[in-house]
Amino acid sequence: MNQLELESNKNEDSIRLAVSTMKQRLGVIEQGGGKKSLEKVRQRGKLTARERIAYLIDKESKFTEIGAFAAYDMYSEHGGCPAAGTVAGIGYVSGRQCMIVANDMTVKAGAWFPLTGKKNLRLQEIAMENRLPVIYLVDSAGVFLPMQDEIFPDKEHFGRIFRNNARMSAMGITQIAAVMGSCVAGGAYLPIMSDEVLMVEGNGSIFLAGPYLVKAAIGEDVDAETLGGAVTHTEISGIADYKFKSDEECLDRIKHIVGKIGHNTGAGYDRIKPVAPLFPAEELYKLMPAESTKPYDMLDIIHRLVDGSEFDQYKEDYGKSILCGYARIDGWAVGIVANQRKIVKSRKGEMQMGGVIYNDSADKASRFIMNCNQKKIPLVFLQDVTGFMVGSRSEHAGIIKDGAKLVNAVANSVVPKITIIIGNSYGAGNYAMCGKAYDPRFIYAWPTAKIAVMGGEQAAKTLLQIQVASLKAKGEEISPEEESKLLAAITEKYTAQTTPYYAAARLWVDDIIDPVDTRSRISEGIKAAENAPIEQSFNVGVFQV
Repeated sequence: MNQLELESNKNEDSIRLAVSTMKQRLGVIEQGGGKKSLEKVRQRGKLTARERIAYLIDKESKFTEIGAFAAYDMYSEHGGCPAAGTVAGIGYVSGRQCMIVANDMTVKAGAWFPLTGKKNLRLQEIAMENRLPVIYLVDSAGVFLPMQDEIFPDKEHFGRIFRNNARMSAMGITQIAAVMGSCVAGGAYLPIMSDEVLMVEGNGSIFLAGPYLVKAAIGEDVDAETLGGAVTHTEISGIADYKFKSDEECLDRIKHIVGKIGHNTGAGYDRIKPVAPLFPAEELYKLMPAESTKPYDMLDIIHRLVDGSEFDQYKEDYGKSILCGYARIDGWAVGIVANQRKIVKSRKGEMQMGGVIYNDSADKASRFIMNCNQKKIPLVFLQDVTGFMVGSRSEHAGIIKDGAKLVNAVANSVVPKITIIIGNSYGAGNYAMCGKAYDPRFIYAWPTAKIAVMGGEQAAKTLLQIQVASLKAKGEEISPEEESKLLAAITEKYTAQTTPYYAAARLWVDDIIDPVDTRSRISEGIKAAENAPIEQSFNVGVFQV
């Protein structure tokens, strides 16, 4: 076995292990609040959140989950909050792409933690950007009171959900709410601000204040069903539109309602009959280095993602540290902007490091992004970037100016942008390559992703220097051994904050995905975007030239 084969096998073993770890962790997340909580739900004749979604979506169709790792490894002092207490994503109901949002009642009775609010706002954002009908499967005890100050009052907190309900209604986006469990306090506004409200008898309830609070507030004794059950709201208050004996009956009616929704004019993105890549997707495991510092040819990755492995490069011999070009993914026409990770050489003889953005590559990518906006072609960003080139030579050549052009083009782009972080995503490179702050329609990470302001080694040494200087300023001396221990502790902490799990937990990315699923995720994202015609004109404003 030669060195190339050994390296390939090492890469494959490393990524397969990372993917296996990801799937094992996902399996635990899918258990929600645990087996005991799941059994309690079933004893009440209810389906779990995941079972409700599985029943609702069309048979043989795929559910694209979003935010499965939200709140991962967080809130341990409160027992954790798997998937931020909400199971959600894009699914097909009666042949129509819908955003489905289901409270997981096995996780603290579906109560809202801070990340629950952030996740739900992200889901509504996706629905608004892509004009997707929204189906809420409501079963929640409301705000998690021990953390109410972090979820209740601010602009991006709980109340923003209902503001979005109103905005989506004004935009003509269908919203359907099925109350299949508790719907309490402020949360009661969500179904009532939806177009149609369905309730399950015996389990579904809607009220601003539950029986205990009513007793405490005004001294009235009333049970939950009388106060706000399905019969009360369909026959007395008129708040709900339909009542059903079971979850299944309720979900069946949702299918009928969605099946009759009219169709909007599409955005007009070009699509032809899909063609598979010439190389199997599993080869991606062999190509991605086990060590993030090692070079590789990004073209090899692209050829395993695009139809027929055909990639028409734009300015192929200029600005080689970023690859730009046109291709198709599952039949959809796309423009790809990707960091080249191998060392390249410019016409002037300058050696350029892989993953670094230079003046010429920033200039090229800016122009290509503008071209895609002109042609109405969705953009796909493949990130493995360590940042912009530094040093006097780059500064004198105006690297900040050229970087600003790229950031400007990305920020003002009006075509859909889908970002896949496959490796490093450091500093301003994250911004220039359409990180979360630049409104990608969807953003996913491979298990190999690392997201931080700078690489771990550089950051740790910088932080060490700061701490040592602080100690010396106080008159304290530090031995080489103590300095070494301090560096190790800093490195460990910083490295933990760069993992894709840390990012996905905080919704910096929509999910962590298996590399072999990249094509389908991009295709599904563009299909969602096709529902929303571009209404904004492309304008970059003042450009530094």
